[in-house]
Amino acid sequence: MKNKNIQFLRIMHLSGPNIWTYRPVLEAWVDIGGLEDSPSNTIPGFYERLTAWLPGLIEHRCGVGERGGFLQRLREGTWPAHILEHVTLELQNLAGMKVGFGKARETSVRGVYKVAVRTRNEQVGRACLHAGRDLLMAAIEDRPFDVAATAEQLRALTDNLCLGPSTACIVDAASERHIPFIRLTDGNLVQLGYAAHQRRIWTAETDQTAAIAEAIASDKDLTKSLLHSCGIPVPEGRIVDSAQDAWEAAGEIGLPVVVKPVDANHGRGVSLDLMTQAHVEAAYAVARAESSKVIVERYVPGNEHRLLVVGGRVVAAARGEAAWVKGDGRSTIVGLIDSQLNSDPRRGTTEDYPLNRILIDEEPAIRLELTRQGFNPESIPAASQEILIQRNGNVAIDVTDAVHPEVCAMVSLAARVIGLDVAGVDVVAADISRPLDEQHGAIVEVNAGPGLLMHLKPAQGEPRPVGRAIVDHLIPQSESGRIPIVGVSGANGTTLVARLVASLLHLSGRYVGLACSDGLYMGRRQVERGNCATWQAGQRLLMSRAVEAAVFEHPAAAILREGLAYDRCQVGVVTDVSGADTLGEFYISEPDQLYNVLRTQMDVVLPDGVAVLNADDELVVKMAPLCDGAVIFFGLDPQLAAITEHRGKGGRALFVRDGQIMLASGPNEVNLAKLSALPLTRPGQPGHHTASLLAAVGAAWALDISPELICAGIETFERDQPVNPLFGHATRDH
Repeated sequence: MKNKNIQFLRIMHLSGPNIWTYRPVLEAWVDIGGLEDSPSNTIPGFYERLTAWLPGLIEHRCGVGERGGFLQRLREGTWPAHILEHVTLELQNLAGMKVGFGKARETSVRGVYKVAVRTRNEQVGRACLHAGRDLLMAAIEDRPFDVAATAEQLRALTDNLCLGPSTACIVDAASERHIPFIRLTDGNLVQLGYAAHQRRIWTAETDQTAAIAEAIASDKDLTKSLLHSCGIPVPEGRIVDSAQDAWEAAGEIGLPVVVKPVDANHGRGVSLDLMTQAHVEAAYAVARAESSKVIVERYVPGNEHRLLVVGGRVVAAARGEAAWVKGDGRSTIVGLIDSQLNSDPRRGTTEDYPLNRILIDEEPAIRLELTRQGFNPESIPAASQEILIQRNGNVAIDVTDAVHPEVCAMVSLAARVIGLDVAGVDVVAADISRPLDEQHGAIVEVNAGPGLLMHLKPAQGEPRPVGRAIVDHLIPQSESGRIPIVGVSGANGTTLVARLVASLLHLSGRYVGLACSDGLYMGRRQVERGNCATWQAGQRLLMSRAVEAAVFEHPAAAILREGLAYDRCQVGVVTDVSGADTLGEFYISEPDQLYNVLRTQMDVVLPDGVAVLNADDELVVKMAPLCDGAVIFFGLDPQLAAITEHRGKGGRALFVRDGQIMLASGPNEVNLAKLSALPLTRPGQPGHHTASLLAAVGAAWALDISPELICAGIETFERDQPVNPLFGHATRDH
């Protein structure tokens, strides 16, 4: 008898579009052993235990298509592999990584299933999958399981490994515009778009953010000097080198003053509205702990505001407010902070919260504020006595619609003076709806790489689409961030097709990347030998700023093992559906199963793209309706049913007639070239070269390469022509 256990036979991360979905998934091959004979409705108490541990499962619609659909399946009886799919998804949701797609399918082996779940991070997804198996087995065997502790561990993993909220909002905005992205590091460096059309972001910094501008912004004194020279109102002040010098500067400027670090951020070390020598000197020590340089400047009365400038335009604004507590006659100030301020669900210690928790031990400026009022953290204020805890750093009230146009113009000018394309400009004003000069307001800082969370999750007011503003700044609406991509899938002649398409693209004047079974090529250089029809090699092409067009070969095994290297393509070529008998390791043995693998190529053709399909293969012809774009059929025989029917509807096709390659658009035909005159198809060459040649010509035609240029390319292309390795004897690429 088989053990009643769940065993993972194999876990693969499919990093690109795959047989399951357009997005990355984890695919687990699961052996449920003797549990094949134990559907959920036969296990006493199982339903109650699982739903008590994971009440969010009620939101899973499953195949029923409505809220509670999965629970219905659970009551009626379903198998552990299917349940594992939903448990893994729910654990990812509890970890803060929202996902919804999942599938579980039987294989030809009894008790062995393929389980696929959407995941936004491979490591988090794997952790949730393993935790899901443990939770599921505990529910089956009626053992305790600490769901809360598991969810906490998974949340910590998500916080460590996933994109921060500022970067994520930009990436999400790009995705809404169908702009592809590639995460370049484990941190927040992300590429938007592909290859030559890419842009890069690092949180709210972009590849247009100048290093000089960042350096200027980090020097508050230099920033003020430049702004002042351009007529922008800034508070008077100067850098000081000692506590005594700070007091002398205060005397020169006039009380009250502000003392702050020159190059710190997030309001750390800033002390406001200082009126006495003791407070100024104490504030100097607080600021000095944050920076090697300290500045003293005139105190500007009013509210603190952060205005976000993107591409010379104010796109969001938030106002700050002071943090106060009210005494109850019993609690210490530390206790009041925890009960009245830190209990606010808007406050937290991570970037997911619009307001920070107030931690006195980490904020010397708060201790100084209390000292100025005659208190310390352990003081017990009288009932109803109000204590000021923090004057700044609580900017989270949206006021975007209230900003006066003259303030917008002044703030935009400040960002341009410093040279920042994305800037967080700090303004102090009593009323942001009035011009600054009417109220003696001022711009106090200009920050590079500003935080976006205050605008995404304001404590009050409307969230602002700041991620979309940054994406639109980097990639205008008229652009897509894409390059022409050709994907070639099948078994017969795909390497030849890919190489010939790349050669024709090269002749059209583009710098071409090619990832195929022969190697990895950039331009005419072979940068890596061996099989490079892989996801990793494909990503290298898409990360190269030199590449203007790319061609990828996709064997079925590579699609099954990794997925495609890109999200969508301009042209998708499928040569044939053959070789199912070679895919036994993936539990695939029938042509219909292989069809479901290779159709992935059709699923990713763009709406303005083209599918190039072999009219002589019935299963390939069957893929035509799956393509969102147009279709070109190719075949050796002009009388193939798919070709004649397609031409009858005005469609495009290419075929061989009387030894000539013919291009046809509906009833119109063009004679392209004579087969016997071409190196690939002259007498003595393998017969299958003709079909490969037609496929490549079809792809070039789909890319709007002229027939004359295509003809020139195929007349000079030879299958075994030498290609220069990276450090070999070079020839010119162009």
